[in-house]
Amino acid sequence: MRNLLPLIGSHPGGRSALTCRFRCGDACFQETPNNSDNEYAGDIIAGAVSRRSMMRAAAVVTVATAAGAALAGPSAPQAEAAALAGHGHGHKPWPPHKPGRSGARGLRFSPVAPNRDDKVTIPAGYAQNVVIRWGEPILRGAPAFDPENQTAKAQAGQFGYNNDFLSLLPLRGERGRQVMVANHEYTDEILMFRGYDPANPTREQVEIAWAAHGLSVVVVQEEYRTGRLSPVNRHPLNRRLTATSEFRMTGPAAGSALLRTSADPTGRKVLGTLNNCAGGTTPWGTTLHGEENFNQYFANGSTDMHKRYGVRTSASGRKWERFDERFDLSKEPNEVNRFGWVVELDPYDPDSTPRKRTALGRFKHEAAEPRLTSDGRPVVYMGDDEKFDYLYKFVSSKRMKKGNSRAAREHNLTLLDEGTLYVAKLTGDSPVTEIDGTGKLPADGEFDGSGVWIPLATGTTSHVPGMTAEEVYVYTRLAGDKVGATKMDRPEDVEPSPRTGRVYVALTNNSDRGKEGKPGADEANPRNGNKHGQVLELAENWDDPAGDGFAWRLFLVAGDPDDPSTYYAGFPKENVSPISCPDNVAFDAHGNLWISTDGNKLGSHDGLFGVATQGDRRGELKQFLTVPTGAETCGPVIQDRRVLVAVQHPGEVDGASVENPASVWPDGPGKIVRPSVVAVWRKDGRDIGV
Repeated sequence: MRNLLPLIGSHPGGRSALTCRFRCGDACFQETPNNSDNEYAGDIIAGAVSRRSMMRAAAVVTVATAAGAALAGPSAPQAEAAALAGHGHGHKPWPPHKPGRSGARGLRFSPVAPNRDDKVTIPAGYAQNVVIRWGEPILRGAPAFDPENQTAKAQAGQFGYNNDFLSLLPLRGERGRQVMVANHEYTDEILMFRGYDPANPTREQVEIAWAAHGLSVVVVQEEYRTGRLSPVNRHPLNRRLTATSEFRMTGPAAGSALLRTSADPTGRKVLGTLNNCAGGTTPWGTTLHGEENFNQYFANGSTDMHKRYGVRTSASGRKWERFDERFDLSKEPNEVNRFGWVVELDPYDPDSTPRKRTALGRFKHEAAEPRLTSDGRPVVYMGDDEKFDYLYKFVSSKRMKKGNSRAAREHNLTLLDEGTLYVAKLTGDSPVTEIDGTGKLPADGEFDGSGVWIPLATGTTSHVPGMTAEEVYVYTRLAGDKVGATKMDRPEDVEPSPRTGRVYVALTNNSDRGKEGKPGADEANPRNGNKHGQVLELAENWDDPAGDGFAWRLFLVAGDPDDPSTYYAGFPKENVSPISCPDNVAFDAHGNLWISTDGNKLGSHDGLFGVATQGDRRGELKQFLTVPTGAETCGPVIQDRRVLVAVQHPGEVDGASVENPASVWPDGPGKIVRPSVVAVWRKDGRDIGV
């Protein structure tokens, strides 16, 4: 047995203090916002739903068995859901692993070894290029990037800072071109400006930061013989949306008194989007963008609701309130309520106003990834990226219209305004005494159980006693508290498999699990002091994403494979790459789940990993790349011939600055470090991993 990989750093989750400060406002060192005792309703709900879920699961298994006797068997999604929903003590729905020589299809590459190299490290036989860097001009009239002479006007026409979520959409009629949409989560002024004084930022620095936040839309051109991508500057679809661009509030809470300010007495017009982390791409051709750690931009919070959302009672870290009173909650207490939503953008219409969808609830949205019901209604899965917060879904009441006609597009832009918002309650199927906080598997060999989606609100109707529908949407965390939702270990990206319908939830870590006064381990979150995180697999009963019951189990329990608390879906752990702190997830055409990490606590830089979710190689996990010093791997897009990643906050190491850089990526010594997007492809032109 090899030695356990060394732990590095003293910051929770493996991040630098610099990253924690600028990305989430030192959330790890603030009081945990969720101090609710929400079990009072949970026991009653869980008991009723557990019985209903087991009955439905049994029905699925019975139907699948009967169908198998008469036919060749149920459809793949139904069979997979039945296997997950019906498993339990003494029942193993998958055959033993039989590792072969070449690996799962789509993952046939030599895994990258853990390393701390200041570069993007990729497998042998692959090549890469930097697609676009922070500051590159994308709009007509925008100047070339000059780090010593930045202006807010220039930045508003240039690619923004700290790229996170990425989406690539087809562009009809323009051969070899695609539309790339990128989130710009946050700014790190220490790495942006020479001589930056955090206590006394200048107005120009603050306005540059406002312009560096938000979203970018940029058309990219592929080089046919390789996977290389390059931006098409000044394309008519190229667009920048910033912290001062106009956005519309839509849905059932739009116009609410809780969203009105002195600048916007209608409660329907918002300036800007902040801290956009992961997101999603809809079947109707729009992109979704989750506003995550928005709380850190606001100062002087005073109410219990401000506290539940992690807003400070003092000055903000960036001091924006000095330059715009809307960030001072003592003067505009409702302004913070206008952030923390899912934003929908139409990247094909550069004149459209993006919309904040209130029906999807307000919390620290990590992502929003839709799937369709059998009758065409979108269901959006969402995580609230905070220790001890919740997993949600939204089920639309409208059906998607197919096609690209104007009528179809206008209709589809209303799909996320009407429906029901739910929060998840998970119950384990093992005795509580078998979940001891060490990560030791219970007697049945898996962490698993059943769950229920608890309705919170439908349109203007609240399902939460004591709260109006508007309050549910604006104070969604409080609604989750009241109905007894399960406190999770930072639910981040949530992705349904397009092949099986199963839903995968990245739970990044939770160092407070099991501490005095904090919730201890449960079957879905089985380790106290959880440094490495886990990935949860969920199957809706009857494979119906609109249903109210599901079965779940932990697919991965991350960490060093030699650590007995880790679990890789039962795959032999000597044959997997070590992984820590799963964050963003995506699927390839073969059904493999690709996982990017944030805050690797195992001594290596963060990276991108592929893992098989089906067949006899289920759980086989291989590292595809690592990112440079101080960086996080974000926004993976997995195409047949190309992998795209956003390299976020390179060089963000404690003590680093423009004058004292910790990284020289991507342009080498003497150049300012720049967050960038990278494309990777096979040198022989064949598909990735086959």
